[in-house]
Amino acid sequence: MAELRLVNPHLEGDSFLWEGGPDGVLLVHGFTATAAEVRPLARFLYGRGYTVAGPLLPGHGAQPADLNRVAWRDWTRAAEEAYRALAARCRRVVVGGESMGALLALHLASEHPEVAALLCYAPALRLPFGFFDHLKLRLGSLFVPYVVRSPGPRAEADDLWQGYPVKPLKAVRQLLRLQAEVHNRLANITQPILIVQGRLDRSIDPQGARLLHDSVRSARKELHWMARSSHCVILDQEREPIFELTGRFLDKTLSGA
Repeated sequence: MAELRLVNPHLEGDSFLWEGGPDGVLLVHGFTATAAEVRPLARFLYGRGYTVAGPLLPGHGAQPADLNRVAWRDWTRAAEEAYRALAARCRRVVVGGESMGALLALHLASEHPEVAALLCYAPALRLPFGFFDHLKLRLGSLFVPYVVRSPGPRAEADDLWQGYPVKPLKAVRQLLRLQAEVHNRLANITQPILIVQGRLDRSIDPQGARLLHDSVRSARKELHWMARSSHCVILDQEREPIFELTGRFLDKTLSGA
């Protein structure tokens, strides 16, 4: 297949670390995306005094073939390294992410009870797959490297998202393995958690947000449904209200209120 350019290659998608105050926030991007996906939220939180970091995950930000060569443990390892680097600088660390990034944040929280809070945007706990979809994926990934993304309704997030224009099929199977691993860990999660899900999401099963809310053992948990948002809720037209509710959630949580 000819070289596949990133969607919106002009955006900044590399890893970043912006040093602010003593409390840190780690933000992890989603499947096939880059760190550009979390930068607008990161800028908002940095403006509120947080130290904010966002890693570029293995297999992302270059060519889709790279993503087909990594395993889910490569993603958890990268998230772990980014968390440890931020924790070495900060007194408390909040972890969060969008879609697959939310899964990686949950995985981190299950490994590190000291994580101060969780921010989960469009958590990819369920995909809109049936039995035959799984079978087609399993067989198709042996012969077809990628499938082109299905064009959906135009969303405001499209101009702010950077990533691959295709879905690497072997990597989708790794995403499903990560999904199963995180699902088995949900009952071990007790940190305060904010969950935000778009009603117009067609990339994942939105009811995964409800599953997450009902499965964790957190004493403080919030689930917010955004009526006009698609999958990339932190980039779509309701991003500003989402940023504000994120700020309020962190204010309440980190102040001990």
